[in-house]
Amino acid sequence: MDSIERRFVSLPSPTAGRNGAGYMPTQGVYHHAKDTTPRTAIIATHYNVDFSEHYMAELMATRGYGFLGWNTRFRGIEHYFTLDHALVDIGVGVRWLREEAGVERVVLLGNSGGGSLMAAYQSQAVEPNLKPLLGVPVPDAALELLPCDLYVSTNAHPGRPEVLTDWFDPSVTDEADPTSVDPALDMYNPDNGPPYSAEFIERYRAAQVARNHRITAWALQELERVRAAGCMDRMFNVYRAWADPRYLDPSLDPNDRAIGLCYLGPPKPFNYSPYGIASSNTIRTWLSMWSLEYSQCRAIPHFARITLPSLVVQSMADAGVFPVDAHIIHDNLAAEDKTLEFIAGDHYLLKPETARDHVADLVAGWLQDRGA
Repeated sequence: MDSIERRFVSLPSPTAGRNGAGYMPTQGVYHHAKDTTPRTAIIATHYNVDFSEHYMAELMATRGYGFLGWNTRFRGIEHYFTLDHALVDIGVGVRWLREEAGVERVVLLGNSGGGSLMAAYQSQAVEPNLKPLLGVPVPDAALELLPCDLYVSTNAHPGRPEVLTDWFDPSVTDEADPTSVDPALDMYNPDNGPPYSAEFIERYRAAQVARNHRITAWALQELERVRAAGCMDRMFNVYRAWADPRYLDPSLDPNDRAIGLCYLGPPKPFNYSPYGIASSNTIRTWLSMWSLEYSQCRAIPHFARITLPSLVVQSMADAGVFPVDAHIIHDNLAAEDKTLEFIAGDHYLLKPETARDHVADLVAGWLQDRGA
């Protein structure tokens, strides 16, 4: 779109300088209509995915808003992620919008996995609450974050530990062997369904939680072992994370999704492939991002500190985020002014063709109604 100006922004972070190869730890692209200085701008960031050219950027710019698609130092390398430094890096983008771009109001856009990340940012900005991880103090810069003005959630998960656990294959019997299977807990075993019985789902969900806790217990024990040998940390793999029964059973959390698909395609072959969330981790990253017991990326406590006007939007044909997730987010936000909207579309709003314009109009109208 020739009417859109795109400005590449790359900056050091208070806890990371310019890399020896030359790149900055924080990077992004600021979109706005040419010859304008928007008073309100949106910032969108993800744990791992590059959001610099997010599909909402140009759509919101044509509607009069600035849009900073922003990346932390962990773009593309989530296996090294820690929440404290990610929030510091998001703070760099928020500060740039206020002090350099001339923005009066900043809107946090939590899209997909970024929903809990942006909630954690606002939560930490208004009431510092991060706890040290493995004895490493929270950096001072994480205590000086600028709060934002509005919060928008689109097709978002309630947290990284929650979504991983929901997608976990609990039939894994040996974490070192991606082919190990307990047939009684295998959703791909036709003897179990689909459709799946309520008894099977209860056992299955409990076993998913138990698997998350087993990995955490192993990680803590393994950290002691490698530290005793002089190592600070280690990498490890997590296998089989495309096994949510909702992929195959339309009676579970019903919506308009295509049955028999996950985000990558048919779930069973991808479940046994090396492609999936949390597939590689350091122990520190597992504890910071994925562990139900230790991670501060669980969003519900953060939602309790978000009193900003808030909009929650959920696509009804999403194959990995469901109406129940949108209700969890909406119901746990502390805002008095909060809106929940369900729309047609898949997770990325590729279908129907009007889905992206529709959500952009929805967000823009909601912002305008609040003087933004």
